Amino acid sequence: MKQLAGAIRIGWVIEYKGKPWTVTKSVHIKPGKGGAFMQVEMKSVEEGTKTNERFRSEDTVEKLMVETRDCQFLFEDATGLTFMESDTFEQFTMPTDILGDSRPFLTDGMDVKVSYIDGKPISVDLPLQVICTVVETEPVIKGQTVSSSYKPAILDNGVRIGVPPFIGVGDKIVVGTSEANYVERAK
Repeated sequence: MKQLAGAIRIGWVIEYKGKPWTVTKSVHIKPGKGGAFMQVEMKSVEEGTKTNERFRSEDTVEKLMVETRDCQFLFEDATGLTFMESDTFEQFTMPTDILGDSRPFLTDGMDVKVSYIDGKPISVDLPLQVICTVVETEPVIKGQTVSSSYKPAILDNGVRIGVPPFIGVGDKIVVGTSEANYVERAK
C-alpha cells in the first residue's frame, strides 16, 4: 500500500530497495531552507542490519501489511528455532539468529508473537519481561538495601547483567528482554 513518506511511523514495515525493513525511529524535519523531509532509522527484516535514510515528505513508500500471530516456542536444533502456531498447531522453523542478543531469554514453551508478511514468518517478539534466577553474584552486604550502584550477576540462562547490591544468589528477578536489564525483584 503506497503511503506518503511524511506519514512514516515507528513500527511500520516498509519496502526499501526491494526488501522489507522495520522502522525503528522516525523524525519529521523542516529546515529553514529547502523542503521538509523524514529522517528514518530502519532495521532489515531479513539481515538484521540497520540503516538511516532520508525521504522527502512528498516521496512515496510501500507500506507492507504485517500479520501478527500467537505462537509457542518448542525447541532448538541444528535447523533452527521451532515454533508452533497456537491456533492451527502448525509448526515452522526460523533461523537461530532471528532474536539477536535476546535469544537467551527464549525458553521452551514460551508464548511469543510472530510477525508474518505474505504468509512467511519474519520476526519474533518476546515478552517485554521474564523472570530469571541469579546463579552467581557477589555476596549480599548486610544493611545495604538501597544504592545507585549495581554489581555484576550471572543469570540461569548465562546472561550477565547488573543488579542492586541487595540481590543474592538464588533470588528470582524480573529482567527486561530488549535491553537485558534488571527491572525488579520477582514477587
